Amino acid sequence: MKVSVILPAAGLGTRMAKPPEKSGSLRKQFLLLEGSPILIHTIRKFMRCASVTEVVVALRADDLEWVQEIVDREKFSKPVRLVEGGDSRQESVRNALATLTADTDLVAVHDAVRPFVDPETVEHCIAEAAAHGAAIVGIVPVDTVKQAHRNKVRATLPREHLILSQTPQIFRLELLREAYRKAEEAEFHGTDESSLVERLETVEVSIVMGSDRNIKITRPTDIELAKLFLAAEHEKAVV
Repeated sequence: MKVSVILPAAGLGTRMAKPPEKSGSLRKQFLLLEGSPILIHTIRKFMRCASVTEVVVALRADDLEWVQEIVDREKFSKPVRLVEGGDSRQESVRNALATLTADTDLVAVHDAVRPFVDPETVEHCIAEAAAHGAAIVGIVPVDTVKQAHRNKVRATLPREHLILSQTPQIFRLELLREAYRKAEEAEFHGTDESSLVERLETVEVSIVMGSDRNIKITRPTDIELAKLFLAAEHEKAVV
């Protein structure tokens, strides 16, 4: 079974530190953790997944050359291909999808700035997608969720029916390609890949329980938390 992982990493995001010399700007996916960009930490996790065949990273054109240099230095055990992304996440994933070969069975899309995904969770999600066609990682919210209009509460939503979606989100190749074709025809812009697949109404998306450690690094305060998680991983590895 061939499993390709797409990491959309072309987003501008919010600048949280001084830019590296070669990139001209520093986005969250390039912030350093223990000397390596967050993107590299994320790729390393998928290198540890036995079922993963390759990783495809969608980047801005200006970033392709210098990121390739970093990837080459890593000497990853599996192919890591860089492709030009688009102006949105959806465009970046679409561009990466177009480069996958027909013998690809499953496509996993993962946030480039979620470097603490558990490889065991990835493998579980791959197995679920292989069996049912579509699977996402998610967690149950611990807070009470309100439906609101402006600043007024309209309803309290029962938590037992709610999931906070994470990544990876994994689908059969042709299913995800069809979802992207239909979304483009309808000019529909989803917030994640699952929302595009759900519109097809041809397959139910399975949910694999994730972890609150699988954080998406989006704010300066997340960096401090990421340092703690990374230290904990190193301590666990030593033990």
